Amino acid sequence: MIFTQLLPPRFQPQPLKTAFWCFALLVTLPACERLLIEPDPASTPVTNFDLLWKTVDEKYSYFSYKNIDWNATYAKYRPLVRNDMRSEELFDIMADMLYELRDGHVNLISSFDVSRNWEWYLGYPPNYNPVLIERTYLNRAYEIAQPFRTRVIDSVGYIRYGSFQSGIAGSTVDRLVRNYAGLKGIIIDIRDNGGGSIANVDVLAGRFTNATVTVGYTRYKRGPGHDDFSQPYARKLKAAGRHYPGRVVVLTNRSAFSAANDFASVMAELPNVTLIGDQTGGGGGAPFSSELPNGWRFRFSTNQLLNTRMEQIEDGVPPDIKVDMRKADEDLGRDTILETALAFLR
Repeated sequence: MIFTQLLPPRFQPQPLKTAFWCFALLVTLPACERLLIEPDPASTPVTNFDLLWKTVDEKYSYFSYKNIDWNATYAKYRPLVRNDMRSEELFDIMADMLYELRDGHVNLISSFDVSRNWEWYLGYPPNYNPVLIERTYLNRAYEIAQPFRTRVIDSVGYIRYGSFQSGIAGSTVDRLVRNYAGLKGIIIDIRDNGGGSIANVDVLAGRFTNATVTVGYTRYKRGPGHDDFSQPYARKLKAAGRHYPGRVVVLTNRSAFSAANDFASVMAELPNVTLIGDQTGGGGGAPFSSELPNGWRFRFSTNQLLNTRMEQIEDGVPPDIKVDMRKADEDLGRDTILETALAFLR
């Protein structure tokens, strides 16, 4: 999930300045590399565990919000680590420790496994059947417009967007807005959308406002303390391309995560938009990635996204109209959530 464009100017990286500074230092000081690059600590199970715990301790952004005692977590798992243990044993202990964060953005990545926490959608109704959408609603008469699967259904424009990792050209959205301008509304289906780039959020959402509006706030981790955050910075959504003035419905479920969660939060702030379905899965922070001495990579959230009421969106965005799929409808080839949206717009 790419959040670089959310950073205030003083938080943005300055590659040219950094390159010039290091070049000048290299010219005047032959030992520059030794000063800038510290050697990795010895790669033992203990040093890898301690480094992971400490990095998370200083940079993770949701300890207070989730009421997590990270020192108690260390006391629970550190005694299990031995320098003579196998890599698989160490991985399982570290993965169990990270699981305590209850965060879908947290992963430990090795050559043999990837740790994850999928509790944000497991245990909840799926509320999406891709086969049903394809065979009953899209069928043969739909367009493939970049990442979108789209067609007109009963005088309503239906747009299926499966992943915010798939880039969007503004001209593609403008064409859809133009073609659907005379209809009763537009449905944007982001169910089972696991996220991607927030740049795509702005491209798509910018077509549904005709002015620059504040759609939320971002707080950045600025120190090692669990509550060392910057002031909240306003998240602005700018009008982009062709404006759609009609009504819009966004379909959501628990498997809409990360950038899809952000899209739902942004769209919920617009007066002509209604969210229908289930609460989104959450994922309200930008992941930070790093590497341990043994080569394993890890990532976790290092900032916080809030809505305009200064509420966290880490645990998801609730719908305006709560609807679950009904098995009786599925058996008849009907999508309960989509049918509710069609009836709402008609």
